[in-house]
Amino acid sequence: MAEPASAGSGGVRPPKPPVTAELVWTGEGLQFGVTSAKIATVVDGQSTAGASPVQMLVIGLAACMAMDVLDIVQKGRHPVTAFRTSIVGERQQHVPHRLTKASIHFHIHGTVPFAVVERAIALSRDKYCSVWQSLKEDIILDTAYTIVP
Repeated sequence: MAEPASAGSGGVRPPKPPVTAELVWTGEGLQFGVTSAKIATVVDGQSTAGASPVQMLVIGLAACMAMDVLDIVQKGRHPVTAFRTSIVGERQQHVPHRLTKASIHFHIHGTVPFAVVERAIALSRDKYCSVWQSLKEDIILDTAYTIVP
């Protein structure tokens, strides 16, 4: 199903294609070579040659929200000179050690009003971040931010 286009574009966006990936065991430990579209990386269950699957999940959540927040702030024409996001993912202590909580902190340098950042985080969390929308039923998400002029 196509999503409505943003205001002013006059059309409907084409549907997003499915995400595909191929994982090939490297022959070493729990390491897999991964290709998806035009990218290649390594996933490693021991977190030595690459990120573990849960690390990739946490990184994906932080990246999705960071991209949304930065994009929204910049579209409001607020000058950002630096932007960093940190995340802590907490895991269940027994098998399957699933992610139970994520705490994301956005570190923004620039002349950006607090209300703009709060709105950007809310829009990412409530509307735009597809990774969060895929996880939100089972995970607690805390957000915070710091603005340095």
